[in-house]
Amino acid sequence: MSESERDASSTVELDAVVVGAGFAGLYMLHKLREQGRRARVFEAGSGVGGTWFWNRYPGARCDVESMDYSYSFSEELQQEWNWTERFPSQPELLRYLNHVADRFDLRRDIQLRTRVTAATFDETTMRWEVRTDQGDQVSAQHLILAVGCLSAAARQVPDFPGRDTFGGRWYHTCDWPVAGVDFAGQRVGVIGTGSSGVQAIPVIAREAAHLTVFQRTPNFSIPARNHPLDDEYQREFKTRYNERRELLRNVNFFFGNPRRALTTPPDERQAEYEARWQAGGPAFLGAFGDLLVEQEANDTVADFVRGKIREIVRDPEVAERLLPHGYPLGAKRPCIDTDYFDTYNRANVTLVDVNATPIEEITPTGIRTSAADYELDSIVFATGFDAMTGAILAIDIRGRDGVRLRDKWRAGPRAYLGAASAGFPNMFIITGPGSPSVISNMVVSIEQHVEWIGDHLEYMRDRGLRTTEAELGAEDKWLEEVQDVADRTLFPKATNSWYLGANIPGKPRVFMPYVAGVGPYRKICDEVAANDYEGFAFTP
Repeated sequence: MSESERDASSTVELDAVVVGAGFAGLYMLHKLREQGRRARVFEAGSGVGGTWFWNRYPGARCDVESMDYSYSFSEELQQEWNWTERFPSQPELLRYLNHVADRFDLRRDIQLRTRVTAATFDETTMRWEVRTDQGDQVSAQHLILAVGCLSAAARQVPDFPGRDTFGGRWYHTCDWPVAGVDFAGQRVGVIGTGSSGVQAIPVIAREAAHLTVFQRTPNFSIPARNHPLDDEYQREFKTRYNERRELLRNVNFFFGNPRRALTTPPDERQAEYEARWQAGGPAFLGAFGDLLVEQEANDTVADFVRGKIREIVRDPEVAERLLPHGYPLGAKRPCIDTDYFDTYNRANVTLVDVNATPIEEITPTGIRTSAADYELDSIVFATGFDAMTGAILAIDIRGRDGVRLRDKWRAGPRAYLGAASAGFPNMFIITGPGSPSVISNMVVSIEQHVEWIGDHLEYMRDRGLRTTEAELGAEDKWLEEVQDVADRTLFPKATNSWYLGANIPGKPRVFMPYVAGVGPYRKICDEVAANDYEGFAFTP
């Protein structure tokens, strides 16, 4: 038997391959099962959960309230599951996703510890040939990427000079040891003050002998005001779940609120900010509709938060180093914290401004900046992700004429509706670049995408169609729409934001999310479907 015959005989044939077993992959598998399709999910981790499997760092917690950050596709599921806190922690989210995998018997079609390495569209068979690092060879009509916007496959560890000489242990927040880390009695350094750093720093500070925080960009952060959820609150909330879900599906992020900060009397505006600060959570930015549209309006809320930082941090010099400047509040994903700024009042915490005194190298005993040496036992890299595209482009994906997706996206991601890319038939991306994704409640966006993709596949089956493919013209127009909407806001002014890929050296600077809101986006997707999937070309 020839090698090609051997390969053909060992190839598994499926209707769909799904990459990733987080919120998106689990629901996509459930939807494909409902439609009677043969599907397999490949997951690189040793368990389901996706983002919430990998992000096990101390203090890891969702910044969307738990009652909203959950599936709505099953009435029984949303009624039976009880949350313990207002904002769910990583362990609780992981328990929830494992419960979903068990409740809907999803595990039998999930292959763990398996990373998809390559996927090639065969123009002769009109199928995707998928290979994994475990030697799997699978042929599928559809390839569905549920790899997540902030996933372990996209993690980045800065290559500081001397990093490999460090004699202690170092960790990355998105690849944390399953068994956890005991920092008791240690001198710990944390590099990075984005969302993961803001969450981890207070927890590590309470455990370590001393914590040194190396900050490049000061961040705006809003208090979470997290608290336990009692049974009575949850019972009452569940009686109006359908109404709540419908509201979340139709959110117009930055253009729907008619109240304007600039036309509100200053004392009334200040009182609104204070009330929302005390309530905590991401609703803080929903106070007025012009906060992310008009710079002058944004200045009012940014000044309010800077004032709060000065109130909380007792050392005026430290407080000034923590004040964010140079970008609008909310143009980078705002952090939601528990005791972050108050942590800098602790005697065992030191803040280092690496803009003023850059890190020069990692030494065998710690970190050397241009001003001092810091002796450390452990280093934590809270340096973020190659967001939205990194996990996709880590796979060698080749479409028509052997074109690599990474080559097509060399100048920036190109995806019609953020869900399909021209030249790559029968390939869908869940919450991809060009969709609301990271600007939204991810579970709401995931459910919308999965259901839209499922309807798309049913449309094809009902009409005997073999392939669907985004048209280049439709893709071009959508990219213009994404940029036009962004340009009506302050988002592009945060030039070092990961929304633009600015945290990754060499990554093209393209604003990736669609910021009009999940409501307007859903309406557009529904109109595309109603018009026989306008912007897609099919082969019978």
